[in-house]
Amino acid sequence: MTTETERPSDFIRDIVADDLRTDKYKQICTRFPPEPNGYLHIGHAKSICLNFGIAREFGGICNIRMDDTNPIKEEAEYVESIMTDVHWLIDGWADKHVGGVPFYASDYFDRFYEYAVDLIRKGKAYVCDMTPEETDAYRRLGKASSFRDRPIEENLDLFARMKAGEFSDGARTLRAKIDVNAANIWMRDPVLYRIRHASHHRTGDKWCIYPMYDWAHTLSDYIEGITRFAHWNSKCTARSIIGFLRRSNCPSRALTNTSLRDSISPIRS
Repeated sequence: MTTETERPSDFIRDIVADDLRTDKYKQICTRFPPEPNGYLHIGHAKSICLNFGIAREFGGICNIRMDDTNPIKEEAEYVESIMTDVHWLIDGWADKHVGGVPFYASDYFDRFYEYAVDLIRKGKAYVCDMTPEETDAYRRLGKASSFRDRPIEENLDLFARMKAGEFSDGARTLRAKIDVNAANIWMRDPVLYRIRHASHHRTGDKWCIYPMYDWAHTLSDYIEGITRFAHWNSKCTARSIIGFLRRSNCPSRALTNTSLRDSISPIRS
């Protein structure tokens, strides 16, 4: 663990230090969550150095998690390449702070589905039949989908049938019921699940609906007990998704031992 005299100072480290000083968290847990759909580039190195660096400096851990939510683009070859590059980069200075070797978002698919059903039951999500083009157009205009006020029971039935494989790719999506006029256009009832009849490199043909990145990413952090994550402006949707889930009390305490409010906190970088 780096001493006070050796530790660099910036707003991220100041926030983390304050978390420990005030006992907000007993141990810092960060994460590096690449998508296994290609090889690492220089931008990933920034995230690796920051997240493993914070874990090393504050005596915490950093989880490596493959965000494998898009089976069309992902391959086991990329997982192996990513792990090789990560270990090469952190070897000798942060290799003792690896928390997962690695974790996978696909390990949590069953729980993601359960949490989505929980949202539907609360009236916070709905099945939408609009095409991707229609969805984008409506969002730009701040216009509500005509399927937004579907009854809860009908949404539950349709979502179960989506999971069972009754519908073709793109026929339906599950969307969060947030605000069609939100200032952040990506928060105008964002898509949580889409239909994709494709074999997954780890789960095979078990699933034909797959969670969207921001939905899976946020809940994966919650499940793994991530205390802080640094995100760039391009990932600001994750922060808004966290706020939505907190307001919706999802995951419910009935499904877990805690709530999202007790867990993860973002840092903007």
